[in-house]
Amino acid sequence: MIRVTRLDGTEFYVNAEFIQTVQSSPDTHIVLINDKSFVVREPDREVISRIVEYRRSVSGGGGAMIRAVQG
Repeated sequence: MIRVTRLDGTEFYVNAEFIQTVQSSPDTHIVLINDKSFVVREPDREVISRIVEYRRSVSGGGGAMIRAVQG
């Protein structure tokens, strides 16, 4: 789970395993695999960093995602 912040300032946790896409336009939208979506305050790169950190903590993975973000 990763912690993110709604636009109204309330924090909540989302299951990183269910995140399908993260994009900014300009607000950051997180879309889950069930098509539920959230708009959050964090920039897209911060959300990705939290996903990578989560994946490292549970499985030691995330290296490919870091390379994709760093481009």
